[in-house]
Parts: sequence; structure tokens; C-alpha cells
Amino acid sequence: MMERVKTVCLVLWAFAVNSMAEEYKDRALRLMNDTPLIDGHNDLPWQMRNMFNNRLSTVDLYDLNTTHTNIPKIKAGRLSAQFWAAYVPCDTQYKDAVRQTLEQIDVIHMMCQKYPDVFQFAASSQDIMEAFQKNKTASLIGVEGGHSIDSSLGTLRTMYQLGVRYLTLTHSCNTPWADNWLVDTESEPVQHNGLSDFGKRVIREMNRIGMLIDLSHVSEAVMKQVLEISEAPVIFSHSSAYSICENKRNVPDDVLLEVKKKKGIVMVNFFNNYVTCQNTAKLSDVADHFDHIKTMADASIIGFGGDYDGVPRVPEGLEDVSKYPDLVAELLRRNWTDEEVRDALGRNLLRVFRDVEAVRDRLNGVQADDEPIPLNEVQNPCRTDYGYQEKSSSTRTQALYPLVLVLTWIITFL
Repeated sequence: MMERVKTVCLVLWAFAVNSMAEEYKDRALRLMNDTPLIDGHNDLPWQMRNMFNNRLSTVDLYDLNTTHTNIPKIKAGRLSAQFWAAYVPCDTQYKDAVRQTLEQIDVIHMMCQKYPDVFQFAASSQDIMEAFQKNKTASLIGVEGGHSIDSSLGTLRTMYQLGVRYLTLTHSCNTPWADNWLVDTESEPVQHNGLSDFGKRVIREMNRIGMLIDLSHVSEAVMKQVLEISEAPVIFSHSSAYSICENKRNVPDDVLLEVKKKKGIVMVNFFNNYVTCQNTAKLSDVADHFDHIKTMADASIIGFGGDYDGVPRVPEGLEDVSKYPDLVAELLRRNWTDEEVRDALGRNLLRVFRDVEAVRDRLNGVQADDEPIPLNEVQNPCRTDYGYQEKSSSTRTQALYPLVLVLTWIITFL
């Protein structure tokens, strides 16, 4: 008799648990129906390069099953807006980084052109909402790594004109003007103690043109300098909480508090090694990062930054982009309010985006910074120096002018 009672109790308990899980999932889907889920970082464009050399004509994003991201998974995950990464590796620095980055920007535009019923190109906060109303995935561009602009403010501005809306200041290498996160691990030398003078000018120019400043991948010194310098809020497009996993790619608590003061956003990364500092992780481990950031700072600075298709390992339960609703359901199970979840889904990022646009509009009359980086900070065998050379040649000619006059006088009287 007792065994029968135990069995009945276990069945009733399992039924109650499943019923609660379904209730959280249904509630998550309802919230995602009225608030756009905006993810800060996805590397599908790099997979297009890596697997197909950007020949989008040879791949069908409905059928592609070797990536974390395809169209059916996007629909199942209710992914309303995505910052696609225009990423090229650090070994392109001083070589062909600009060309390679332009090709990644191009493939994102081609994705939108090939699948117009699925993707709508977006370059503003308003564009995101317009795509959401049409049940399309707003497709934005973020350039991942300052090496992609080749230390050129003109290139930065040109990329903005092509639709780029954030720049990750470094990837996993120093640029001639900013230190990357690896200097904090002591595996790379400190070069600039954060930002160089030119790096600070990059920040001001990004404020002026309305480009979001992404602090994922930068050193802690760069984080703190940018938070002090920038007139606009900043983002971490794919970083997690350092107190939960002590990896230097994550955000320390004191920086989280500064992000709160700046009214910025930290978009939580799903890579196992940044979630648990191990090769394995679970969905609940990612939720721990959401909880910590909310407790340490506020739900108003949290977002989603999965890093899908840019990492080799993702948590159990978050195997691909179709799984976002399960993470939202877990937050609800942890007593997040509907309003807190809506903020994390997309309202925080939209607020940051609008604030960046407001700073741009306020600085509308400020002249563009057209002063190039000093030649000695970028000179290398792969770089020509036409503008600098012209200036230096003129200086040399002026210095030689008295000698030319003397030689002319001597020849005249010989």
C-alpha cells in the first residue's frame, strides 16, 4: 500500500513540475510576443566566410544544420533583432583587415536581400521596432575589433555610412590605440595603459556619429577610461559577470556599477568558458549571471549576448538560438517580474540605442575629427604613407631651399 502511495505522489509531483514549467514557458512566449528579443552578438556571418567563402548563393539558411543559427531556429527562438558580427581575425591587422571587414558587412546585407521575408536591415532603434511590427528579424551590424578600421577615423565614418552601429574596440589583440583583454591575463604586454590619445579621439568620434561603443574584449583599464570619457552609454555586446566566472573577458563588479551609472548594458555571453570557467555549463549557470548582474547593479543594465556561432561550446539547454524562450522561462521561475524580463529582452538595448542617437543629434554641429593618427604610431612595411609623405617631403624641400640657391649662384658664375 505504501509503495502505491509513493508512486502516486511521485506522479503527482512530476505532473505539477511539468505543469509549472509549461506555465513559465507560456508566460515567456507571451512576453516575447510583445517585447522584441534583441541579441548583441552572433557570428553567423563568419560561418558564411569560414564554410562558404561568403558565397551565400551556395547555402540555404532554411536547411543549414551545421551552425547554431538558421531560419527555423531563429523563428523558434523568437529572435526579433540581431547584431550580426562583422568579424575578421587579428592576423588581418596591418594587412587586409578593412577589405575583409567590408566583405563581412556585405554578406550581412546579402542575407537581408536573399531572405527579405525573414530579415529586415536595421540601422536605428526605430528600425528595430518597425521590423518587430512586421514579424521580421531586424538585422544590425557590429564590427568586432578595432583593427578593422586600420586606425582611421575616415574608415570608421565610412563603416557607419554602410550601416555599422557598434564597434568592439579590440578583439584579442592590441591595436595601435587600445589594449585588449589579454593584457589583464599577462599573456600580452600592456601598450597604452588603456587608450592612447588617438584611442580617446576614437571614442569622441563614435559619440559624434552615433555609433555604439562595445567594451567586450577590452582591458579593464579601457573599460574604465571609456566609461569616464564617453558622453553616451556603452554596451558589452557579449560578456558575462566576473564574480561568477573569473575570466578576464567578463565584467568585474565595480565596472558593473559604473555601467549602471552610465545607463549602459551588459549582454550576457553563453560561452561555457565564460559562464562556468569550464568546458561544460547548463542553462541555469547562464541564469546565474543574469541574477548576479541584477543583484549587483540592476535589471536595467542586462541583455542577451549569446555569441552563437562564434564559440565552440554552449550550455546544455542553450544548444542554439531556438532556446532563448527556455532561458526567459528560467528567469521567470527565479521570480523575475514581467517588467524586468521585458527590460532584459530588448527595452534596455533600445533605451541605450536611443540615448546614443540623442547624443549624436546633440553633437550634430560638431566638426568631424579629420586629424590622422601620428605616422610613428602606425608605420610598418605594409602601410603606405602618402598623406604623411607629402607633408614630410614639403618640409625637406623647405630645408634644402637655401642650399639650392647657393648651388644655383655658383653654377651661374662658373
